[in-house]
Amino acid sequence: MTHDLTIRRATVADLPAIVALVQAVVPLMNASGNMQWTSEYPNEGVFREDIENQHLWVAERLGELEGVAALTQDQDPEYADADWDAAEPALVTHRLAVAPAAQGRGVAAALLRQAEHEASQLGLRTLRVDTNSENKATQQLFPKLGYRFAGEIKLAFRPGLRFFCYEKQL
Repeated sequence: MTHDLTIRRATVADLPAIVALVQAVVPLMNASGNMQWTSEYPNEGVFREDIENQHLWVAERLGELEGVAALTQDQDPEYADADWDAAEPALVTHRLAVAPAAQGRGVAAALLRQAEHEASQLGLRTLRVDTNSENKATQQLFPKLGYRFAGEIKLAFRPGLRFFCYEKQL
């Protein structure tokens, strides 16, 4: 279902659609018990900074934004608590979201394939991602795409939540 999907770097012109996508996703996440995101985070300012740093990617089909992901080398200090070598440079996927109407169409997998491509371009051999302990969809997706479970951490900027870490070697 990804044959007509385009993955490209996000632009400032995409911000309204990105914010709308996240505003549609957050209530569904919260309703399923996943409180990783709120009405305050992630917000337009976070995505604007991702765009300015050339870290934000979007998945688009027939002119409609279906997904978003930030691909960075930023690793929170708490990543040192996971079962991996935190000193090893890695490409880390942050803020991965798929529009409700596009879920189940391979959009997240396509964005994660873009992460693999970017890592290769940057000479990185390791991919990392974390997800809220209540996000069952990503906990099924990541292993299916070759990521291994690398433990549980807590993030200082998201108190009270638990995050599962996943890693993939290229």
